[in-house]
Amino acid sequence: MPMILSTPLLSEPSFLSYARVGIVSTQRKKTAIFCSSHSLKDNGLQSGCVLHRKENLSRRFLLFVLVSSGLSPTLPSSGKTKSKNPYDEKRLLEQNKQRQKENNAPEDFPNFIREGFEVKVVTSEDYRKSDSGLIYRDYEVGKGDCPKAGQQVTFHYIGYNESGRRIDSTYLQGAPARIRMGTNAVVPGFEEGIRAMRPGGKRRIIIPPELGPPVGPSTFFSSKQFEVFDIELLSIQNCQRRTIAFYSDVVCN
Repeated sequence: MPMILSTPLLSEPSFLSYARVGIVSTQRKKTAIFCSSHSLKDNGLQSGCVLHRKENLSRRFLLFVLVSSGLSPTLPSSGKTKSKNPYDEKRLLEQNKQRQKENNAPEDFPNFIREGFEVKVVTSEDYRKSDSGLIYRDYEVGKGDCPKAGQQVTFHYIGYNESGRRIDSTYLQGAPARIRMGTNAVVPGFEEGIRAMRPGGKRRIIIPPELGPPVGPSTFFSSKQFEVFDIELLSIQNCQRRTIAFYSDVVCN
C-alpha cells in the first residue's frame, strides 16, 4: 500500500465626482430661486424654506464626501475557504505517474503530488524517513564499515528530478565519483545518505529541498524540488595530509 510522507465594491470614477459637484451647485440655485419667489412676510414659510434648504444641502454634501473619498456602504459577504479535494490529489498523482512513464523512470520510483509549494511524497512501505527529513531505501546493504569524516568514498550515482527525468549519471560519464566526507563537497542530504552506507551497498535517497542545493539566480537550480539519487558505494579509502617543503596536500589510499 502506498505511503504518503509529508513534509468589493468598486469606487466610482473621478469624473462622476465632478458631475455630482455640478448637481450640488445647481440644486443650491434652484433652492434659492424657490425661496425668493415667496413672500418674505410669511415668517413661517421663510423659516421652513431655510430649514428645508439646509437639510437638503447637508444630505448632498454628505453624499459628495462619500463619493469623492471612495467610501460607500458595503453589503455583508461570505467567502468559502478552499479545501483540498481528493480528486485533485488523485489527478496530480496520475499526472506525475504519466510524466515518469514518459521519462522511463526506474521501477518503484517515488511519486510527487505537487500543488504550489506543498509537496507530498508517495512511496512504498520499503522506504524509511530520517529525523532530518531524508527518505531512503536500501536495495543492498553491503559489507564492512560505514565511511567516517575525513575518509574518501568512491561511488556511482544516477540523479533524477521529480518527474523521473535523469539529470546526471556517473555510469554514462564512464568513471565513478570521489569525495572526502565531512568537507561539504556535496549537498547535506547526499552526504547524509552515503554516510550510513557500506561498501557494495546500493541505496536510493530522496533529498527534500531543505537538504538540497541552494536556489536562486546565481545558482544552477531555479526552484526548490525534491531530488532522487540511486547510489552504489564502491569503496572507502583512508586519507592523510602530506607536506613537502611549502607544498601540502591530502593523499587517500
